[in-house]
Amino acid sequence: MDGNEAAAYVAYKTSEVCAIYPITPSSTMGEFCDEWSAAGQKNVFGEVPRVMEMQSEAGAAGAIHGVLQGGAFASTFTCSQGLLLMIPNMYKIAGELTPTVFHIAARTLATHALSIFGDHSDVMAVRQTGWGMLFGRNAQEAMDMAMIAQSATLRSKVPFLNIFDGFRTSHELMKVDVISDDVILKMMDEGDLLTHRSRAMSTEKPSIRGTAQNPDVFFQGREAANKYYLNVPIAVNDAMKHFAELTERKYKLYEYFGHANPTRIIVIMGSGSNTVHEMVDHLNANEEKVGYVYVRLFRPLDVKEFVHAIPKSVKKIAVLDRCKEPGSIGEPLYLDVVSAIAEEWTGEKLKIIGGRYGLASKEFTPSMVKAVFDELNVEDSKKHFTIGIEDDITHLSLEYDHTFSLEKQHLFRGLFFGLGADGTVSANKNSIKIIGDTTDNHVQGYFVYDSKKSGSLTVSHLRFGKNPIRSTYLVSSANFIACHQFNFINKYDILKTAEQGATFLLNTPYGKEDVWDKLPKHIQEEIINKKIKFYVIDASKVAREAGMGSRVNTILQTCFFTIAGILSKEDAIKRIKDAIQKTYSDKGEKVILKNFEAVDKAIANLHQIDYSKFKTGNIGAENMVSDSAPDFVKNVLAKIMMFEGDELPVSAFPIDGTYPVATTQWEKRNIADKVPVWDAELCSQCGKCFLICPHAAIRCKVYDKNKLSDAPADFKHIAPIGKEFTKETEAYTLQVAVEDCTGCNLCVEYCPIESKTEPGHKAINMIPQIPIKETEIKNWNFFLSLPEIDRSRVNKNTVKGTQLLQPLFEFSGACSGCGETPYVKLLSQLYGDKMIVANATGCSSIYGGNLPSTPWATNNEGCGPVWANSLFEDNAEFGLGIKMAYDKKADMAKTILNSIRDIIGESFADEILNADQTTEDGIRKQRERIKSVRAQIASINDFAMKQLTFLADHLVKKSHWIIGGDGWAYDIGFGGLDHVLSTGENVNIIVLDTEVYSNTGGQKSKSTPLGASAKFSVNGKASGKKDLAMQAIAHGSAYIAQIAMGANDVHTVKTIQEAEAFPGTSLIIAYSHCIAHGYDMIHGAEHQMNAVKSGYWPLFRYNPLKPKGERFTIDCKEPTLPLKEFLYNETRFSILTRQDPANAEKLLALAEHGGSEHWERLLALKNL
Repeated sequence: MDGNEAAAYVAYKTSEVCAIYPITPSSTMGEFCDEWSAAGQKNVFGEVPRVMEMQSEAGAAGAIHGVLQGGAFASTFTCSQGLLLMIPNMYKIAGELTPTVFHIAARTLATHALSIFGDHSDVMAVRQTGWGMLFGRNAQEAMDMAMIAQSATLRSKVPFLNIFDGFRTSHELMKVDVISDDVILKMMDEGDLLTHRSRAMSTEKPSIRGTAQNPDVFFQGREAANKYYLNVPIAVNDAMKHFAELTERKYKLYEYFGHANPTRIIVIMGSGSNTVHEMVDHLNANEEKVGYVYVRLFRPLDVKEFVHAIPKSVKKIAVLDRCKEPGSIGEPLYLDVVSAIAEEWTGEKLKIIGGRYGLASKEFTPSMVKAVFDELNVEDSKKHFTIGIEDDITHLSLEYDHTFSLEKQHLFRGLFFGLGADGTVSANKNSIKIIGDTTDNHVQGYFVYDSKKSGSLTVSHLRFGKNPIRSTYLVSSANFIACHQFNFINKYDILKTAEQGATFLLNTPYGKEDVWDKLPKHIQEEIINKKIKFYVIDASKVAREAGMGSRVNTILQTCFFTIAGILSKEDAIKRIKDAIQKTYSDKGEKVILKNFEAVDKAIANLHQIDYSKFKTGNIGAENMVSDSAPDFVKNVLAKIMMFEGDELPVSAFPIDGTYPVATTQWEKRNIADKVPVWDAELCSQCGKCFLICPHAAIRCKVYDKNKLSDAPADFKHIAPIGKEFTKETEAYTLQVAVEDCTGCNLCVEYCPIESKTEPGHKAINMIPQIPIKETEIKNWNFFLSLPEIDRSRVNKNTVKGTQLLQPLFEFSGACSGCGETPYVKLLSQLYGDKMIVANATGCSSIYGGNLPSTPWATNNEGCGPVWANSLFEDNAEFGLGIKMAYDKKADMAKTILNSIRDIIGESFADEILNADQTTEDGIRKQRERIKSVRAQIASINDFAMKQLTFLADHLVKKSHWIIGGDGWAYDIGFGGLDHVLSTGENVNIIVLDTEVYSNTGGQKSKSTPLGASAKFSVNGKASGKKDLAMQAIAHGSAYIAQIAMGANDVHTVKTIQEAEAFPGTSLIIAYSHCIAHGYDMIHGAEHQMNAVKSGYWPLFRYNPLKPKGERFTIDCKEPTLPLKEFLYNETRFSILTRQDPANAEKLLALAEHGGSEHWERLLALKNL
């Protein structure tokens, strides 16, 4: 199991209540507890714990506080910003000496950028709250420290954090010895349990807790708990000893490992200590005298015990912190070590230096450890340093040998390259579990993915062997490599880390006779030079034949076991099928049988290639970006795209996290096997295919025919349709960016035109990408060179008209078939050149603002949307603040402009101040006026004129949009959203409603409907969906609407423009189909249509400025489709019919009744 499951296991067994809220990478701890509770699993007290999802981490902490005051046992799970939201309650819980354990998969904090990856920034930010802090360094310790913390908190009454590293420990798979219920009970003293019960709020023994105190007594009261903190190390030490007696696993507060008489040591906590352990063993085997002290109990630090753990022979100490505290004289662990040594060390004066490592899961390797030990031997060593980066600005970094490796100690080191959501990671998790369960090998599985949505590169790092695995770093020398996506070999150096004689498994669309000639030359050379055993399979073909679509995971997993020979073929296949049965049980028998068929066909289609007689070819590796890309893209972002960001120096990066826009155009991902191709003769030019395209990979233009003189031979064009165009002199083209398309097929499904003579053939159709790639690249480049249409010619009230406008949101990292991005793209087409975006953390911030490239783009004049993200919980307030700033700057600009009327002219000043900006032409003219003003004042050396140069743009009308998902709008950010609605400020809010926390993996939100199964609600949500629209309408002053593009695109276009034109606050709730709903995203638009037809998602608009009786309009017909037919076509609903038919029937009846009542409420609103 991984660290999250290990910690959650103890938390569940020792808790009566778990209040939870999702945040990566801690979410799965809450998911495990919810699943166990839903399955009726009992804790050690013989009860099923109550698991309650709250609206935020602050809410979870508040609920836990209440549970503890009520005398029950409780826990929660969080990290990063979520942990910071708990701080107020953490102070209260500690101040009231209330025992509990919070489990933290430690993660970095959002500073200049957001990162979901691991370090100790979050836990160090709460070290002052009065909680005990225990650090574990692997999944086993995540479980054991959870138990020890639980025992110690009950004994000491001081609350604890059970801390382990996010991702590196939370998501790393290894063998774990599970603590039995009997041991858990023995670890919790009955007297301590009863003491906690006795402190409960009780009407039999009334008390008051939480008083307000004055200066005369507060100080004394704060000091009254001192003895309890002094006793914490004793309680933890006693718990560790008792645990050792029960399990034979021995731990110490501070534990030394290494040479018996070391001269140099490292002090460290967390998973990085495993890497230090490996290097210490290696150096000592080569006659060095080194060691390290592992810190488990960080708060409160037992100074005497810590110093006692340091061997008396030590002369030099390096302290490693996995965080950064700007402005401090050192990081937290370093400062504590220095203070402890100053207080208690009685030997010769020690040399102590401190360093930072591993921020945001940055690699920490044995070579880096050696560099730290070497620095201790330098006479004038750096007092403060960094390791693992190149700091060419402040020169704090240490150099290290990038080629050094200790990988040979492991029998198997495998790398598996896959595509997000293709099942590669899931299959490898199953493989590790199979090997761990059926052999005596130690195992390790670690999975690397960036923070994009599905569709990006994933790399699975698997190790197993006879020796314990402490290598908490990526595989750097592999003896097995599998590439599950053929196009990766053209972009990445897949075999870079392959050792001599390694095995290479490639999923290829080419036959065994042709594949060698399709490989890039550098791949061929590496195969030959390294004597690699080369296997191929067309897993995509096998998957299609088995009816599995694009999921090739089980096929390639079968190939892996066949080639590796870890188990017999028969045993491996049996266990793979067992894993399939378990993994896909909720998907139904049909899905399971398809997977079984694919497994059976895999081996027959697996071939070893004898390349001994083959020659190398001339196919070169593809450039990551084109030569025409800006220098920053070529020199920095391209490196990140190639997964070589570790090599970039500090000086390469912006100092404040500000990055250029319009960079996704350079990241040609080439992830689609099939892409859409236009049938010009059949096309009606309706615009629907590019409206629904989630990635703006389909575009259309109307242009002068004269521009076609330089067109490629295969460039398609026809006469435009529409009275606003001149057929004789203009041409129309629909073009696909085949390198940017994700192959979702939504465009084909949404296309309304089908051939009468060829059933199934539409005006746009999917065909294999590879044969047409080079031709279509030329066509796309030429298409981009054609001018954009004059925006004033376009009828923006029609779908067709809007889709002639250039999208300024393109090629995002959203999931293939995403239901959110079409709305965002449409906003960028309508308002992009004047659009201000405040974006809540969530899916839309990840696909909208995630390195290496960003999708917000600019037009030919360089104008485009400006985008910013603050946090998850505060987006409405953040967007309001931006609007207030723009208003204030506009006021300042007007004031200065009025003061220079004598310079620019009275009438010209009036033209600017009174400009009509309701049309495209009006905005264009205002921009020309602003340009003229700037030219007139450019030579005036005056502060006011210089200010006006910056402020003048604020006299051009802007379109303010606050964008986020339902997790933000319905839950954690609802308070702020509600307040912004009450202000009447002229801002637009759009909620991209997927009805789950899709960014963190599909957990329940208040938007999740009755009867839907989601994480945190696996047995089906028992309460109805929060009616956000009704609550917003209750304000009576805001424009409120509900839309679904796939059901009525004309309504969507009209509503968005009405909202923008409304002179106040507007809120649009947009139905967004999502991969978490459990069906093929090809059918996303169809499901939106059925949602409306069934009455599940009514379309409506509320405009308070209209006359009574006209304010509320229902924009869809009464329900005509039975609700059941919509719901049970989505796995999130239908799963219950298999798991618990009786409950499913009950929830369906409630949902149908609730739908009828909701429709009646809407009808009543027509009288407003």
